[in-house]
Amino acid sequence: MKHVPQIKIPATYMRGGTSKGVFFNLTDLPEVAQVAGEARDNILLRVIGSPDPYGKQTDGMGGATSSTSKTVILSKSTQPEHDVDYLFGQVAIDRPFVDWSGNCGNLTAAVGSFAISNGLVDPTRVPDNGIATIRIWQANIKKTIIAQVPITNGEVQETGDFELDGVTFPAAEVEVQFLNPSAEGEPMFPTGNLIDQLEVPGIGTFKATMITAGIPTIFVNAADIGYRGTELQESINTDDKALTMLETIRAYGALRMGLIDDIAEAANRLHTPKIAFVSGPQTYTTSSNKEVPASDIDLHVRALSMGKLHHAMMGTAAVAIGAAAAVPGTLVNLAAGGGNRNSIVFGHPSGTLRVGAEANQANGEWTVSKAIMSRSARVLMEGSVRIPGDSF
Repeated sequence: MKHVPQIKIPATYMRGGTSKGVFFNLTDLPEVAQVAGEARDNILLRVIGSPDPYGKQTDGMGGATSSTSKTVILSKSTQPEHDVDYLFGQVAIDRPFVDWSGNCGNLTAAVGSFAISNGLVDPTRVPDNGIATIRIWQANIKKTIIAQVPITNGEVQETGDFELDGVTFPAAEVEVQFLNPSAEGEPMFPTGNLIDQLEVPGIGTFKATMITAGIPTIFVNAADIGYRGTELQESINTDDKALTMLETIRAYGALRMGLIDDIAEAANRLHTPKIAFVSGPQTYTTSSNKEVPASDIDLHVRALSMGKLHHAMMGTAAVAIGAAAAVPGTLVNLAAGGGNRNSIVFGHPSGTLRVGAEANQANGEWTVSKAIMSRSARVLMEGSVRIPGDSF
């Protein structure tokens, strides 16, 4: 029996924040995959190693977690006053599905570095030494992101002493600014309320703050769903009943937010919205056995990604946390102590993270003009990935 040989596709494997993904220059993809569609999805699925009924992605580049089952496609920007267009694909692990409905804030930290190193940025905009301000057009959500990329001797500097909880080794700091992170033309709080009573059939009715900044997110109080708020991954991810409960809350929240028209649609919209639970500051021990005193944080947040508790915090969810904390009266703001807050430090399973946001109210509507956080990024491997030539 004759089989089609493998093909090679230029690619770079990068860490950005607490995530990893396979990065492509759009023009390096096979021509049929340079436009959205089934061929592109099939290529990315095969690269990552999905769908995998074993849940391991052994036959691909994926790492069998939502944080490591990611793909990025970059190109010179088609938008005025921008350097690079950034398209993110979240690849499901156990099903043949690529979710294009949202951004990855963590991998955003690697976009500027890749763009500079791969000639997607005008060289005149990159200093010999200093900081390159890279203007990113996030094509999934049609938003502008600014990345401050350190440059040494004309090249991206990846090494440094910036430490990020959830990442083992220090690296160079990359400040990321998410401009006007709410959905364009839509209210930041889609229900019109800072706190709703969310009815979830068969489970209960919960206070919920539902927000679209950064990424659509549903926040509930940890105590209302039976948790302290200091839980680590094993407490949630080994409990099928808990995962089912949280996914059901997420689905009904998506319906309430107007993101889906029927509850069944949530099964095919895995990346958004996120579901998270919050609590006030408490001393806790991280997944690396580091004790964090309550005095070091303003609140706790635990968030799920693709149906599992995240090992740290998704970057886009951190934007949602910062935005919600900046608006007095949300569950996030109240968990942090209430009042006016331009920045907060929250605890997550791997440690702590600071995020800042500028919130304003006009005509009864809240908006956030900017959310800022620091991440780091570096190239792990570059060259080509190989997939069977009949994969798409």
